[in-house]
Amino acid sequence: WDAAYERELQTFEDIGDAGEIWFGEESMVRIIRWLEKQKVPLDSPVLDIGTGNGVLLIELAKSGYTNLTGIDYSASAIQLSEKVREKEGMSDINLKVEDFLAPSAELSGFEICIDKGTFDAISLNPDNAVGKRKQYVRSLCSVLKPEGFFLITSCNWTKEELLNEFREGFEILEELPTPKFCFGGRIGNSVTALVFQRKK
Repeated sequence: WDAAYERELQTFEDIGDAGEIWFGEESMVRIIRWLEKQKVPLDSPVLDIGTGNGVLLIELAKSGYTNLTGIDYSASAIQLSEKVREKEGMSDINLKVEDFLAPSAELSGFEICIDKGTFDAISLNPDNAVGKRKQYVRSLCSVLKPEGFFLITSCNWTKEELLNEFREGFEILEELPTPKFCFGGRIGNSVTALVFQRKK
């Protein structure tokens, strides 16, 4: 990931392109629309897990959200997101190099946690993926307040699989609509987007 973000950092410095928006613009719109529909207060503490280039946080800030934190375990990703934040004039966004599987003590008290592809990336780790997924759920429980919302966008997991992964400590609130495709007479989604609520 460091190498990938170092390339994106160089590209940003060369031509001002912030790089890849995971799952496209519509994935960010879907998240923001849901938060607005729920009338989530604009000062609610929001954590973007695996923020990458930080573009989701920029869009949230443009929509009026004021208490935004982005973490990534790649220092190059955080460097890139800092440059994107600077260019956009969004100095209020808090960015930190953090490994979500071993979160620091001050990473807590969030009312909203958002994941676009980070759980997917962790799941692909060839070294003890099952243990890392369980640790992810434990970390999520430690940073998200009881009754807080967790919005996840995944291209690796179906709704049923995600319900199973997050069954301990979370309940499903809603499945968000994602683009559908038809193959072999069956209709499916290439992306799953779910909203969970942390149990009391």
